[in-house]
Amino acid sequence: MNKNIDRREFLKKTGEGAAIAGAVAMAGACAPKKTVETVVANTVTNDGKDPLETGKMELRTNPGNGDQVSLLGYGCMRFTMKKDSNGKDIVDQDNVNNLIDYALAHGVNYFDTAPVYLQGQSEKAVGIALKRHPRNSYYIATKMSNQSSNDRKVAMHLYNNSFKNLQTDYLDYYLLHSLGRGGALGFKGRFEDNGVLDFLLEEREKGKIRQLGLSFHGDQKSFDEIIALHDKYHWDFVQIQMNYFDWKHADGVRNVNAEYLYEELDKRELPIVIMEPLQGGRLSRPAENVVNRLKERDPQASLASWAFRFVGSYPRVLTALSGMVYMEHLQDNLRTFMDFKPLTEDEKTFLDTEIADIMANYPTIDCNDCKYCMPCPYGIDIPGIFMHYNNNVNKGNFPRNKEQEEYQKLRRAYLVSYDRAIPTLRQASHCVGCRQCIPKCPQSIQIPRQLRRIDDYVEKLKQNTLTSE
Repeated sequence: MNKNIDRREFLKKTGEGAAIAGAVAMAGACAPKKTVETVVANTVTNDGKDPLETGKMELRTNPGNGDQVSLLGYGCMRFTMKKDSNGKDIVDQDNVNNLIDYALAHGVNYFDTAPVYLQGQSEKAVGIALKRHPRNSYYIATKMSNQSSNDRKVAMHLYNNSFKNLQTDYLDYYLLHSLGRGGALGFKGRFEDNGVLDFLLEEREKGKIRQLGLSFHGDQKSFDEIIALHDKYHWDFVQIQMNYFDWKHADGVRNVNAEYLYEELDKRELPIVIMEPLQGGRLSRPAENVVNRLKERDPQASLASWAFRFVGSYPRVLTALSGMVYMEHLQDNLRTFMDFKPLTEDEKTFLDTEIADIMANYPTIDCNDCKYCMPCPYGIDIPGIFMHYNNNVNKGNFPRNKEQEEYQKLRRAYLVSYDRAIPTLRQASHCVGCRQCIPKCPQSIQIPRQLRRIDDYVEKLKQNTLTSE
């Protein structure tokens, strides 16, 4: 590392995240140290000081192999898309490069992707961005996304293609993707009967897979069955959904209370990777009364920082994934994880009881905008419809019945915003109930049912006949 280069001046010249590979790689190359010192030259506060000017990224040690992993991990599921010359949706590679450069320059070294993310384009985009940096400056996590087939050939194609897309000859963290459906029986069909798991275990022995784990979505019975297999297969880590709402308020069907998951994994001393620390973004844009309570407690803290500090306060957590789409998201999260401050016990109680209890009373849909359900064969914007609905509920812009104060104003606002957000031909009214989306949803949402519910709700608003919701 060339210590004669002033990194602050370097970032000034290259702009936010537009760092050239060689220079930014210097910051990434420091990742194996216990802390990573970072310097940036933007986001100046009112007092003239830059909150990201100096700081140390919080690193967690993986007890299995000594990896020093950034507590903030990059979830590569939601990068921006653009149209190519043929009108096809493609990943905005320049944007991906800028964000990943900036993340590496500030100590983020764990990048999580999967073959199914971004309509199958995430691995390749991440591979292009990371290949421009030294291989020992980051950790790649990807997955065996064979949820729709038990065919060994399908699994082998996914596995081999991940190496090609990511332009690497080894994978740091490899996950059996989205376990939980069908419990041990479903696991047997996907991984045991076809010999796929035996193959992956051999790859781990060879070092092509450095750490082998799993991601979980499902009920407690399925979790207990799958985690019991640790005695046989010796999982290196487990990825779970954990946030201050799901700590005690998970529905028990699509997911288990994170408190239970964490305690069971902690007993087995398994490193934990956290997905959905913001519950699909819900905890960064909660209802107005929740926002008011959080701001009363700490006016300077961002809403997202509360959620990230919650998961980061648990010592068994290796990294918490965030799907940072825009530079301001990345910078805000860096403020939380640089010179990280765990929550006090009083703050934990405030979040997982008082705030979570308030949020439990709001009728949102548990969509995390992963887009696994897309593209819909009938052109419906499933995640867009759900996100529009959830955002209006969380912001308090939700007409409930004709007796509600300002009902007519809220009614008009909802209908206008719905038409603006979702083109007519992509709205819920066009769902034919083909159910092709249901097995793709990691949250096990009954998507056609929820689309019908929203369509009925919208129709009542149009007819001005809403009496209850």
